[in-house]
This record gives sequence, structure tokens and C-alpha cells, in this order.
Amino acid sequence: MPKRSSSSPIAAWLSLAAIIFLLDQLTKQLVVRSFKYGERLNVVPDFFDLTLLYNKGAAFSFLASAGGWQRWFFIGIGVVAVVFLLYLLAKHGGQRLFSFGIAMILGGAVGNVVDRILHGHVVDFLLVYVDPYYWPAFNLADSAITIGAACLIIDELRRVRKSRT
Repeated sequence: MPKRSSSSPIAAWLSLAAIIFLLDQLTKQLVVRSFKYGERLNVVPDFFDLTLLYNKGAAFSFLASAGGWQRWFFIGIGVVAVVFLLYLLAKHGGQRLFSFGIAMILGGAVGNVVDRILHGHVVDFLLVYVDPYYWPAFNLADSAITIGAACLIIDELRRVRKSRT
């Protein structure tokens, strides 16, 4: 986790978010250049593949076939979320676990919003499964968002536990 800077704790967290964003965009570009749509490369037999899929919806392809309006809807939600996350970082930059979680979510959210703006969909390429059960394909941005959300939950549980003692 980034160390607190006495001059600007938010700078370290924004740097982490930027790294997440850049890694997300880099990996998506590598997959887009290396795979045809729907192509799969088995990495771990019967468990993990790389693939190239597009998601016009949200998590689990929610609203993916809604006709196009959802692109702008999810971009709008993403922009509002990014502004709110920046506010939270500015206000709570000194809280390490909380800010780490926010920075992870921020980097992932920006990555997926940029995909929607540039391509009209989110590029997904990680596929986890145990046949016949498949987790929907996802990307590094989604992973960062999930890790960030878990950190926020842990941070809140710690805070509640401290307040009871």
C-alpha cells in the first residue's frame, strides 16, 4: 500500500489508481491484438482460459441487450462514481485500507468507463470455470473493483469492531 505523504496523501492513492488503469488498458489491448472475438486459450485445464469477449452491459452482462442506451447510462454512472471516489480519497486519504480500496475501485472504474467511451463495450478476457459452471468473463478492472470492495468491507468490519470495544 502506498505510504502516507505528508504533503498530499491523495497523490499516492491516485498513483495506485493510475497504475491499475494502465495495467487494465494494457492487458485489454494485448488481448484485443492477440485474439479473435470468442477465441479461447486454455491456461489451466478445466479451470482458467484467456478469451476475448465484449460486454455491453454491466456486471454479469446486466442490460447487455438493452438496445444501446445502456452504454451512456453506464458511462454516466461511472463518471458520477469516479467523482464520488475522488471526493472520498480527498476526505479520507489518511485511512490506509479504506483509501487502498477506494483507489482500486477508482482505477477499475476508470478503466471500464474508458472502454465504454472508446469502444461502446467493456473488453473481458479472463474466464474461470469448472465445467459445466462458468463465471462470467471479466478483466483486471473488474478484479481491482472486487478487491477494492473487499477492502472496504474489511475496513468497515474493523471500524465496527473497534467501536464496540
